[in-house]
Amino acid sequence: MNRGNFHTVALFCLLLFTASCSNFQKLLKSNDVDQKYKAALEFYEKGDFYRANQLLEQVMPLMTGRPEAEQARFYYANTHYQQREYVLSAFQFRTFFETYPRSERAEEAMFLHAKSLYNDSPDFEQDQTSTVTAMESIQEFLVRYPNSQYAAEANTMFETLSAKLDQKSFESARLYHKLSYFKSAVVAFTNFLREHPSSPYSEQASYLRIDSQYRFALESVPDKQEERFMEVVDFYQSFIDQYPDSRYLRSAEQVYSNTMSEIEKIKKTNPSNS
Repeated sequence: MNRGNFHTVALFCLLLFTASCSNFQKLLKSNDVDQKYKAALEFYEKGDFYRANQLLEQVMPLMTGRPEAEQARFYYANTHYQQREYVLSAFQFRTFFETYPRSERAEEAMFLHAKSLYNDSPDFEQDQTSTVTAMESIQEFLVRYPNSQYAAEANTMFETLSAKLDQKSFESARLYHKLSYFKSAVVAFTNFLREHPSSPYSEQASYLRIDSQYRFALESVPDKQEERFMEVVDFYQSFIDQYPDSRYLRSAEQVYSNTMSEIEKIKKTNPSNS
């Protein structure tokens, strides 16, 4: 295409775009509810969810009591979802299934409500309040529709969010270890292991608890050391019982060996404690 033809095509496209925008603005200003709704459906089917959303937002309050109102509200919720406006879509999908609980689309709306919250869940480093809310919504959906066609996906979403909470809790405990707050690390790892026994991070947490307790004992005042080193031994025994083939086994054995050496030193220094 030569430069002259290119400029002609570009100008034509610009005129079409301008005309389209002008027509859309006229629609927005129109008082014809039926015309607006018809146009909204056309935009929706074409995947132009932004324009469909704007028109549906205007006509929905004017369609109360009409047969089309149910479809309009579902489509409106979905236009937010398709634009990744998940907080808004979650609210609108919940409004839909609360307004139309017997609708054929109530199940889908409830699922998309939960999926909106799932998609809005932040990375594990951030506050996980919304993650917990999403998990509660997924559970609510599965209780109401246990045999749903969306059940498998809902369960997968729940497992993903649960793993995120596991990671959040584990990384919070590991941060104490990295910052050398070993007493706090021991408490955090113990709580983690109690609350997340089947977590993929449990093995590493169990080893880091041993290491944290050992370092905490090293830093302790002399009259507390033996007692705290014995806790290292307890943690080590629990670790090898549960993870006999652990990838951290060699490191754990080294900590255990160092611990026994420290206990022997204490007994030699204070034979009355033997």
